[in-house]
Amino acid sequence: MKRSFVSMAAVGLLLAGLGSTASAQESKPMEKPAFSAKADILWQVKDAEQKLSQLAEATPAEKFAWRPAEGVRSTGEVFMHVAAANYFIPTFWGATIPEGVDPRGLEKQGADKAKVMEALKKSFEHARAAIEAMPDADLDKQIKLFGNDASARMAALVIATHGHEHLGQAIAYARMNGIVPPWSRQGSGE
Repeated sequence: MKRSFVSMAAVGLLLAGLGSTASAQESKPMEKPAFSAKADILWQVKDAEQKLSQLAEATPAEKFAWRPAEGVRSTGEVFMHVAAANYFIPTFWGATIPEGVDPRGLEKQGADKAKVMEALKKSFEHARAAIEAMPDADLDKQIKLFGNDASARMAALVIATHGHEHLGQAIAYARMNGIVPPWSRQGSGE
């Protein structure tokens, strides 16, 4: 009996999670482009961009300096860390960082909401443009990625996975401060 209840509870949680995901996606669907490795990567990058931007926008300006403990990034620094990586990672396959942008200095500006919002926007535009500009044949080009052999495709994937990794961190920070991610509010009961 106990095992049956646990199984039913797990199925219920799974179905509830699928329902909230579906309702969140219905509210602002992202159009999935034609099937290709590059299109799939760009879709994931855009998804991370939209959610990070929505969460940053929903976060009050005074919470950008908040950090859960000493020695870890603040809320704003997390967003700026993503922005910095969006400029830096494309350099592995030969893209250049725009003039006047210093990825290493971005995190220091993390307490300023307006600067964070602008940096996220511009950095994701840069990352997407760098991926789009890469010829499909170059996706398989061998590069060095953080000192390891990898493909240019792997570096482009890192932009998406890195964005989602820190989206999870930013969601945890937001929830600790009573902030509900905007896409979670829509029809899910928060």
